Amino acid sequence: MLYASRERFGKLSVKIGMLFSKLPITANQWTLLSLVPAFVALYFLAQGEFLLAGAFFIISSFLDLVDGSVARVTGTTSKFGAYLDTIIDRYVEAIIVFGLLFVALPEFFGPNYVWVFLYFFGSMMTTYAKASAKEKGLVPEGKELKGGILERAERLIILFIGIVLAVVNPLYLVYTIVLLAFLTNVSAMQRILIARKFK
Repeated sequence: MLYASRERFGKLSVKIGMLFSKLPITANQWTLLSLVPAFVALYFLAQGEFLLAGAFFIISSFLDLVDGSVARVTGTTSKFGAYLDTIIDRYVEAIIVFGLLFVALPEFFGPNYVWVFLYFFGSMMTTYAKASAKEKGLVPEGKELKGGILERAERLIILFIGIVLAVVNPLYLVYTIVLLAFLTNVSAMQRILIARKFK
């Protein structure tokens, strides 16, 4: 969904790239640095400090924007850089989701770790449905399998909102996890159906 509107952020991306490219840090180093605030967010989640967890979650997400912006502005984009960015993106999401297992939350129709697992499995399958379709040759050359009700950006935005709302009432975070558990798996099914149309 947000992927379709990525061109709107082009000017902002250039400004960010110009600003951060002045620092002696490469694009790939920015990519790796996004892991640091993700681990800090995990720590604060485990402590029940939802506002601080949300703040470091945002910092990690921002650094994910910085790396690509710096690469484009400095002309250092590469296939490996794009690959590394994708891998670290998944690690960051996994770190935050792992942190949810340590949060003392009220149960909702069963243990919360079940909902966390279903959310993470759905997000993993959404990504795998795309990668597998390409690997098996279902997607024509020059095209990319996109779509589904939730992509990574939407998942993280919803999760961030849930973490911040937990400051008011932890039950809101539980509802968010349950919502993500359903929507991520719906997204995976949607991508499978989209891949089927390519055959």
